[in-house]
Amino acid sequence: MSRRTNLLIIGLAILILVVAVAVVLPQWRSATPSTAPVNGYPAPMAAGESTATATPPAQTPTVAPTPAAAADQASPLPAPPTPATLRRYTYRVVNVLPHDPNAFTQGLVYADGIFYEGTGRNGQSWLRKVEPATGAVLQQHDLEEQYFGEGIALFGDKIYQLTWQSNTGFVYDKESFAELSRFAYPTEGWGLTDNGSELIMSDGTATLYFWEPETLQETRRLDVTYQGEPLVRLNELEYFDDAIWANVWQSDAIVRIDPATGVVDGLVDLRGLLNYGPALTAPVDVLNGIAYDEATGRLFVTGKLWPAVFEIEVIEVTQ
Repeated sequence: MSRRTNLLIIGLAILILVVAVAVVLPQWRSATPSTAPVNGYPAPMAAGESTATATPPAQTPTVAPTPAAAADQASPLPAPPTPATLRRYTYRVVNVLPHDPNAFTQGLVYADGIFYEGTGRNGQSWLRKVEPATGAVLQQHDLEEQYFGEGIALFGDKIYQLTWQSNTGFVYDKESFAELSRFAYPTEGWGLTDNGSELIMSDGTATLYFWEPETLQETRRLDVTYQGEPLVRLNELEYFDDAIWANVWQSDAIVRIDPATGVVDGLVDLRGLLNYGPALTAPVDVLNGIAYDEATGRLFVTGKLWPAVFEIEVIEVTQ
């Protein structure tokens, strides 16, 4: 064959192929979509198609469950915890007791008919025994001027006292106030109390620290939250009624903290408390100082440079 004949044959073959494609392609595109699995799931149905009319494949493929089916098969998730109910309290003043207006109160404890008080400010930091009825100072230990005294706690026959930024605490004999030892901690020292087996310290943050009283080693921590948010500036502490009660620095509130969860479940509004005391003759500072009489259930509160200690009854607001 000549070269021209070969080219004619090739051209005719190409023409036949083009015609065949033109006829078959539209029929292929209009065919029913495949129901073969895609990534383990059936291909989606075409618009307007129902499972009742779809022709099942000859062999049912193994198909992973849909997200909805998976949720049905899974173990039920626990319900989210119910937010703790915040109880709100007001107060009634039962008694007004004298208090040294020069005492920058950082810690207050009631035991054996006596107030034990720790004060702050450099050069004015003391540990005292005070007669409640008269305010008379029965015994006093002065801290060295370099120390700014903070919270105190009684545990057994010992008194523990913190300092603010010196990372130093003191242990005293309860009766004589003789210094028994000193201990160190890495944070600031603010408030101190105990739950009968552990000392509990605040450092101005939202964290409370639990210490073993003999070794003064940290055993655990508790993060405190108020309505879901960290509550900072926790100050003087007291433990009673199976709860931790805390002053919040620069506020007129005392909060009740669940010792198991750290959630604030109660708030005592003490606004206006100073109006029940003697007339002020000098500037005062913030509310700070909580003491509880375990024998009678009496509750005492005071503040820094306040001229009075107030015995109060806490009353839940029900409306």
